[in-house]
Amino acid sequence: MSQRDTLFRHLAILQMLPRAPHSLSTTTIGLRLEEQGYGMTPRSIQRDLEKLAEHFPLQCHKESKPYRWNYVANYNSDLPALDTVTALTLVLAEESVRGLLPKVAMDKISYKFQSARKHLEGLQGNGFSQWSQRVRAIPNGKSLIPAEIKPAIWEGLTDALLNHYAVDVSYLSRFKGELKHYTLHPLGLVTRDSSSYLLATVNEHEDVRQFALHRFRKVKPSASLYRAQPGFNLQQYIDQGAFGFPLAQEPVKLVARITNSMAWLLAETPLSRDQSLSEPDAEGWVRLEATVPNDQQTQWWIMGFGASIEVLEPRTWREQILQQAREIVARGA
Repeated sequence: MSQRDTLFRHLAILQMLPRAPHSLSTTTIGLRLEEQGYGMTPRSIQRDLEKLAEHFPLQCHKESKPYRWNYVANYNSDLPALDTVTALTLVLAEESVRGLLPKVAMDKISYKFQSARKHLEGLQGNGFSQWSQRVRAIPNGKSLIPAEIKPAIWEGLTDALLNHYAVDVSYLSRFKGELKHYTLHPLGLVTRDSSSYLLATVNEHEDVRQFALHRFRKVKPSASLYRAQPGFNLQQYIDQGAFGFPLAQEPVKLVARITNSMAWLLAETPLSRDQSLSEPDAEGWVRLEATVPNDQQTQWWIMGFGASIEVLEPRTWREQILQQAREIVARGA
């Protein structure tokens, strides 16, 4: 085998190894190498790993066979070197997701952002050294501080999700305020605004439920056999309005009168693919028509525009908004 082939094989091994506490067995490494066209005996793989460990912070766990390998937990790789455009993209991404992802998730990739900032700050010969005064990402609406999630909880739930095993958990019920104990079968993970949710079936039930990650108190692998849901589709689950507090499964036709400034906003960022906006009438109002989910989230979005929108249809939405307006006026009387 040529030195070139050996180099690429070593790079393939380095790219697949995880950081502690996760690890890969030499058997799994061999299977992944085989998928990339490298036929290796277990002994040859072990020799490769031992050579690489002389130059990289690798750990070998010999408690049982096959041996397991990983990087040390705090290893930060600087290869390949960052270019300026990639560095700027990373600092923009950090600004965007800082208020969305839980701290424990941000900590996992913080070294990438640190490297990007150092790269830009080191470019004294151009304006990129002043990026911190020139780059900002702001949320559309009020941004809340992300709920705190314990690192062990994040590790346990994400590992169970990715490796398909059940977990026994202690979970703080929001409604009853008491600690509940479940066996969960993870199906998905969703970050929404400042909170993250695990989607899972519970015990022997088949329905998919949502669990806020910050309410977990304990997580450990379960002796129960993992029950997969082959027909579950995360995007379909979201599209059906699961995170919008649905009032009904079927969408509704929204018809409303809106101000010209709101029409400008929706012309550039439409509410739906079938949205239509009329020309302004004599009083400057624009007629909006769009198919939208029948959920509370859409109603809250509408009410956020206050007097800039008048809902005509659905009639039930119009009545609900008017009733809330009457209650607000009554409190101020």
